Amino acid sequence: MARRRSFEVFTLSFLDTICCGFGAVILFYTILSAQAGVVRLRETDVLSAEVDRIREEVQTGERNLAVLRDTLTRTRNEIASATRETNRIVTDLASRREQLSSYDAQTVARREHIEKLKADIRSLEEGNRRLEAGSLERAPLGQQVSGRAAVERRYITGLTPRGNHILILLDVSASMLHQDLVAIIRLRNQDDAHKRAAAKWRRAVAIVDWLMTQIPAAGSYQILTFNTQAQPLVPGGWLAGSDVAARARAMQALETLVPANGTSLYNAFAAVRTLNPLPDQIVLITDGLPTQGKTQGVRRYVNSAERMRLFDEALSQLPEHVPVDCVLLPMEGDVQAAHRFWHLSRVTDGTLLMPAKDWP
Repeated sequence: MARRRSFEVFTLSFLDTICCGFGAVILFYTILSAQAGVVRLRETDVLSAEVDRIREEVQTGERNLAVLRDTLTRTRNEIASATRETNRIVTDLASRREQLSSYDAQTVARREHIEKLKADIRSLEEGNRRLEAGSLERAPLGQQVSGRAAVERRYITGLTPRGNHILILLDVSASMLHQDLVAIIRLRNQDDAHKRAAAKWRRAVAIVDWLMTQIPAAGSYQILTFNTQAQPLVPGGWLAGSDVAARARAMQALETLVPANGTSLYNAFAAVRTLNPLPDQIVLITDGLPTQGKTQGVRRYVNSAERMRLFDEALSQLPEHVPVDCVLLPMEGDVQAAHRFWHLSRVTDGTLLMPAKDWP
């Protein structure tokens, strides 16, 4: 009998097929894993880019936040400064209202005083008419008052030397030659004799002479002349009102002066503070606002606003509680002078006098 061949299930061909199948499965999974890794890398790149973008926005926001904090701090400081300024303005406004109320009260009192003076004038005029009607001989025009009437006439002007130490401040700048600027330039180029003979300057000399005659015998006086600098007309301190020789020396020195240069009211008031004792009345004779301060400015010409600033700066050197009587002579173009000197006389309880051409 022939031998029966045994049947083998796992042959070489079957094992090869199984191995190839497993290999295909492994390859398939490898490919899928590789594709998944690529997708994850792409997603990671996208997420990294998004993180970088957000980080950059955070950094930009932090910088902007620092700027905003600085701006907020600066704004708070400005608000605090504005609040302080507002409080100062409110306080100043309240103070000015109180001053205005005081000024209003003073104005009412002065109006009553003026009405009383007007009544006195009418009484004096009536008395003069009665005297003139009873007089057989008339005095020359302008010389009809004497004795007590002369005292009353001086009282009417409001300019009464009443202190124990009376200071006369005389402006000797070039503007005292004439009230017209062109005429001043023309006179400034002439000789000293023509300058001393200028009508406006002669009038200033006459005012000083008149003031010296009104000094009380028991009082004393001094004359300070000023242009860019200030100096006493007669050295040696205060002069006795009863000293006739001192008055003659003052007039002699006054006749030698020649108006020149600019006007520094700052140096004039600063010189007042050096007097010992300080004056208790100042009579200022000038014709306008100053053109210089403590030192000469770099600009050759000064405008109206600069002259007002120089005037306000000069007031800081003025001694306190000293009445200032201002005799303001005419000067064309200086429109703010009258108001400023009126205010100075008003706040110091003095008098502003803008005299007529024939005074004194």
